[in-house]
Amino acid sequence: MQFEVWAPQADEVTLQCDGVTRALTRDPEREGWWRGEADARDGSRYGFALDGGPVLPDPRSRRQPDGPDGESAVVDHDAFAWRAAWEGRPLPGAVLYELHVGTYTPEGTFDAAAERLEHLAGLGVTHVELMPVCPFPGRHGWGYEGVSLWAVHEPYGGPEALKRFVDRAHSLGLGVVLDVVHNHLGPSGNYLPRFGPYFTDTHHTPWGAAVNLDAPGSDEVRTYLVESALAWLRDYRIDGLRLDAVHALADTRALPFLEELAAAVDALSADTGRPLFLIAESDRNDPRYVTPRADGGHGLHAQWNDDFHHALHAALTGESQGYYADFARAPLAAVAKTLSGGFFHDGTYSSFRGRRHGRPLDRTRIAGHRLLGYSQTHDQIGNRARGDRLASLVSPGALACAAVLTLTAPFTPMLFMGEEWAAGTPWQFFTDHTDAELAKAVRDGRRREFTAHGWAAADVPDPQDPATRDRSCLDWSEPGREPHARMLAWYRQLVALRHAQPDLTDPDLADTKVVFDEDRRWLAFRRGDVLVAVNLAGEPAAIALGVPHARVLAAWEPVGVPGPDGVLHLPGESAVVLLQH
Repeated sequence: MQFEVWAPQADEVTLQCDGVTRALTRDPEREGWWRGEADARDGSRYGFALDGGPVLPDPRSRRQPDGPDGESAVVDHDAFAWRAAWEGRPLPGAVLYELHVGTYTPEGTFDAAAERLEHLAGLGVTHVELMPVCPFPGRHGWGYEGVSLWAVHEPYGGPEALKRFVDRAHSLGLGVVLDVVHNHLGPSGNYLPRFGPYFTDTHHTPWGAAVNLDAPGSDEVRTYLVESALAWLRDYRIDGLRLDAVHALADTRALPFLEELAAAVDALSADTGRPLFLIAESDRNDPRYVTPRADGGHGLHAQWNDDFHHALHAALTGESQGYYADFARAPLAAVAKTLSGGFFHDGTYSSFRGRRHGRPLDRTRIAGHRLLGYSQTHDQIGNRARGDRLASLVSPGALACAAVLTLTAPFTPMLFMGEEWAAGTPWQFFTDHTDAELAKAVRDGRRREFTAHGWAAADVPDPQDPATRDRSCLDWSEPGREPHARMLAWYRQLVALRHAQPDLTDPDLADTKVVFDEDRRWLAFRRGDVLVAVNLAGEPAAIALGVPHARVLAAWEPVGVPGPDGVLHLPGESAVVLLQH
């Protein structure tokens, strides 16, 4: 078997494989690369030593059986027997479900999560979006401090278990999306800087030196990231990737890294005959991310739309701290603007940032499905001091309104695990750092952050306490009892409506017509022949829809159809979906 590694600064590189050491030679055709042969098989342990130093894991390791600090292991991807015949599911028309493997079940493994996939198929979602699964120190964590971008966290079950999960999902008709982190690695267990200029001091990020996308040596770093992304799509049959915090990718080159990555994914899609897609997380409100490359954009397929979340959250809760301040002045107006225009901040002044933010989105060129809409995500729950879900902040009726707005909006809807039954469990920030100093720094830093915003230090859970992770696990007894069962039935009904009514997946953002009353706290919008109305106030609302003939498709509380005058009488804290006829 041939081994190779990029180590441009080394004068000598040796391979240790199954206890046998061999010297590698320079590759005459690739600057900075070393290569050599060794007897190896699936599971063989190996690593590289640079200039007589310690044996280090392979930067392109496919498996880390003993964690990020241990030796790498060979993985024979061809040995897995795939069972599901799978042609893929495209992003248009999708309903995504964000899932954290380590807390979706108390066991916290791929196999345990796979046993719960029938629930998602019954819910009607189309794709499971896994939070990051690359190796990180310890057993439990969010996954955003992973290393070894080609490998799978061993406590979750490693490579074979991920394949079993994907195969099971596909057998149920579910696509799988994977969250990948290219903007930073580690810091614990990150050995890349010893091999080459994977990072650069040319730019700085909240995590320190930036990933090297434009300094000397960046050609190889970009190839490393692109090929790791393609490996997930090819070797694990993943259907799409969510790209974490792309605004933190410092890149000044004429060909942006994201454009290069999108082109490579599109080429793989054409080669495999499966629809593959990239979803960016970005706080820039920049439509160029999802503008086709032929039109001067990066050519990504979708991006998260935090503006919709922030506007909706402010409308539901009345919160105005931090970035909610921009939306809390007139939250229903903010919701209305996002429903019809995509972004709230499209070049407007942001008091939170102290400057203008975003740029306009051309609704004639960008389809609604290229924006993801959601009322809850891992970030928006877990980055609260106590990890409190929306269900602990508002009434069931308000939750029902959030669900109907998310699942009937012109965006690709995404749910966060447990949201569909108004889970009573929190989802808190937890870590399992093996480095005591790093663990203390994270614990102290989090407490400082939240006490500065008025929280008592005792109210901020210790991320390193195993109980913090345990509290964050879903309680699978909840969906079978009230009030959770009613909410689950509501979500199922709304997801089914989204699939059944073509107007709800119409990609034309400009076709969404919105009316609202900020003072009386109601909002209604129309998409084709489908009308949606929500009343966030505690008292009934009379909403002049101007539609005398309609039937109820779904209602949280019993409601009559509009009268001859076209007025809808909607109970307090309730929502309805109507079809004009």
